[in-house]
Amino acid sequence: MLVPGLNCTAALYAPQWPALASGRPILVAETSSDETIGAIAECLLAAAPERFALCGLSMGGYVAFEVMRRAPERVTRLALLDTSAKPATPETNQPREQMIALAEKGAFDNVTTLLWQKLVAPARLADEALRLLVRQMAEDVGAAGFVRQQRAIMGRVDSRPGLSAITVPSLVIVGAEDEITPPLEAKAIASGIGASARYLEIPGCGHLSTLEAPEIVTRALLDWLD
Repeated sequence: MLVPGLNCTAALYAPQWPALASGRPILVAETSSDETIGAIAECLLAAAPERFALCGLSMGGYVAFEVMRRAPERVTRLALLDTSAKPATPETNQPREQMIALAEKGAFDNVTTLLWQKLVAPARLADEALRLLVRQMAEDVGAAGFVRQQRAIMGRVDSRPGLSAITVPSLVIVGAEDEITPPLEAKAIASGIGASARYLEIPGCGHLSTLEAPEIVTRALLDWLD
């Protein structure tokens, strides 16, 4: 089960799809129809098989943590990519409120342009193909879906207290140049989970590791699944 991040669709995992789908069914969680992480997690659990491997990037990681709280016995493996276990705070929510206001005023294009500046490593900002892919995902989510996702993110709880209860094989990946959820946060997740976690930091990579470093992420996910 793959869980996309904010303003993202299944295309976030397109580079990994052929390898991951070899010999196994792949499902992608719906993340833009509900306004709480709990509701998104419940929809995921309703759509998922009885037992499944779970992978989430950014907001997808917030959802994955919620799934682990609600139904840990159903998850066989956990992959957390470019995400954080920290809760929302007034300080982190303020820029999200500003983006919501822009989206609701009809300036969603401005939101996607602003987000692009932080989503990828500086060296990838001139990558037009990647920029167009990110913009297409945003258009597919739409302004209303984006607002729902932001409200869900703003209401997320602190996942740090539950990290030590995660005992399944876990993979924690982060881009070394991730400005949104930097390596320190990923290291804290891996440390909190403990012996069952593997930490992977990718040089020259920003927040969208599946798209910026597709080969590295694919190999790591295949090793995680074996």
